[in-house]
Amino acid sequence: MSNWEQKLIKTDRGIFEVFTKGNGEPICVTHHYSVFNKSGDYFGEAFTGTHQVFLVNLREAGQSERAHASYELSMLETVFDLEAVRKALGFEQWGFAGHSTGGMLGIIYGIHYSESLQFLIIAGAAAREYATFSANCIYNQAHPSFQKMQQLIESLKNPDLAEGQRKNLSAERTALSLYRPDRYSELFHLPITKTISAARMNFFNRELPIFDVTRKLSLIQVPTLILCGRHDVQCPLEYSLEMNVGIRDSKFVIFNESNHYPFLEEKDKFSNGVASFLKEL
Repeated sequence: MSNWEQKLIKTDRGIFEVFTKGNGEPICVTHHYSVFNKSGDYFGEAFTGTHQVFLVNLREAGQSERAHASYELSMLETVFDLEAVRKALGFEQWGFAGHSTGGMLGIIYGIHYSESLQFLIIAGAAAREYATFSANCIYNQAHPSFQKMQQLIESLKNPDLAEGQRKNLSAERTALSLYRPDRYSELFHLPITKTISAARMNFFNRELPIFDVTRKLSLIQVPTLILCGRHDVQCPLEYSLEMNVGIRDSKFVIFNESNHYPFLEEKDKFSNGVASFLKEL
């Protein structure tokens, strides 16, 4: 697997580190608190066969601009940054694909800047805070794996973790969100080495309790594909069903043998669903 090409993009909101791979129409892929590098990203990799993918390190991630005030780490400000990157790259429009918190950013992007987007692909996400009212969510205290997940998240925030230790903890955390945890080694076999921006994650945890854009979903005026594993423990299925109802003419695919990673757990079905959606465009 070839590495991604690093670019530093100078925008009117600062410099942002971007990794690009593939050929074709441009598509932006990001996650709200991941730190990407040249090894890439599993979700981003799903689109490199059909598009030129721009994997964006957000503010406080990698070599991207720092936050000069805490509010600059908010979801809305992050969308402003993504718009600045799009303009600096010279694209009139691009597609956006986001998984998990990346999908949450995509929803906000579509609400505010549908005119900048060719399409939205939202996988395993939600348009509002997803833990308080769903015992199916692993971030709800009633979920049997709640404490374990919290311990792993806090451990992974430690910047001084040895690489081997970080890898083991990350694997343990990810396996909690697989339909079949025993498939972890089979599914996550590529040399991809992402980390977490503690500053971004900490701000997200402060912002999440008041996050709810469900009443604005009708403002999204761009073709939208929603994908979700039936057994998703991070952003449970009910939140994708809710987005599908709220976003006009959106398409929806459920993956019956997937948890939070349908693009790996049911890779062929995921690829076919995306291809069918893009063909209709």
